[in-house]
Amino acid sequence: MVFIWFIVAVIVTVLAAVKISTYADAISRLSSFGSLLIGTFLLAGATSLPEVTTSITAVYLDNPDMAVGNVLGSNIFNIGILATFLLIYRKKLILSNVDRQQQYTAYIGLAMTVIVVLALFFTIEIPLLNIGIESILLLLLYGLNIWVLQKTSSAANEELDDSKDDLQEEKYTLKGAMIGFIIAAVIILISGTVLTFAGDQIAVITGLGSSFVGSFLIATTTSLPEVVTVYVALSLNNRNLAAASILGSNLFNLLILSVCDFLYDGSILQAASMTNIVTGSFSSSIASPLQERFTWQGTTESERGQRLSLSCCTL
Repeated sequence: MVFIWFIVAVIVTVLAAVKISTYADAISRLSSFGSLLIGTFLLAGATSLPEVTTSITAVYLDNPDMAVGNVLGSNIFNIGILATFLLIYRKKLILSNVDRQQQYTAYIGLAMTVIVVLALFFTIEIPLLNIGIESILLLLLYGLNIWVLQKTSSAANEELDDSKDDLQEEKYTLKGAMIGFIIAAVIILISGTVLTFAGDQIAVITGLGSSFVGSFLIATTTSLPEVVTVYVALSLNNRNLAAASILGSNLFNLLILSVCDFLYDGSILQAASMTNIVTGSFSSSIASPLQERFTWQGTTESERGQRLSLSCCTL
């Protein structure tokens, strides 16, 4: 029965992700924020809701391995998702229309991943706050990314305003898109909770370790919204939204660890098994070629996609 619930939750998550990416695309056109900010924060946060429910629920289940493994494993899959689409759609020049401002999100994401990996080895606890110093650093870096994108994207938004007259007839109003987005996000939140409990039971039934289930089984399924949103965004020819949703999702996922650290009695990263060090190291290593994408001058889009994909596959 638990397997049936797991499959149903996966299907519901995918269907909700299709709608939420469509609404996010409409919001990016109808609002003054643009696809960069909508993708990096709004859409990325919504598609990361399964990771939120999975990791926080794992904390209450006293399963730190699943909480940490889910976040790190999901980030690996997210980078793999982007690399796969770059390779499949290499002729469409996906990255050629991506805002250069996304390099800040990419570099900050790499820095946050390195901090998490280091915290798996050692940390400094802050007794009054019941969190480690790494959680403070993650919060500060995420806040820094918000500030940087707000400052750097203002000029880009002014350019977009000049081209809004050429947009096709809208299917949604801004209010309708926002309401639909919220409803789809709530559905993803609920299905993510079901995935957590079902995945924990599957770990018991099959005898697989919680770290393995968290890093691979649940991480794969909770990354389904990202797969669908990237595909739908590319289908809607919104490449900036597609890339921003992946990069922003990785940052949001790492921020989840700060919340889990606060809720957990002690350091959640220190309580996790050493297996997560391998997963975290892979996550930072795989992320490095993505940051290099912004410095690959003089190469074609196809070569960039192949380099990133090969790097992920090799690791």
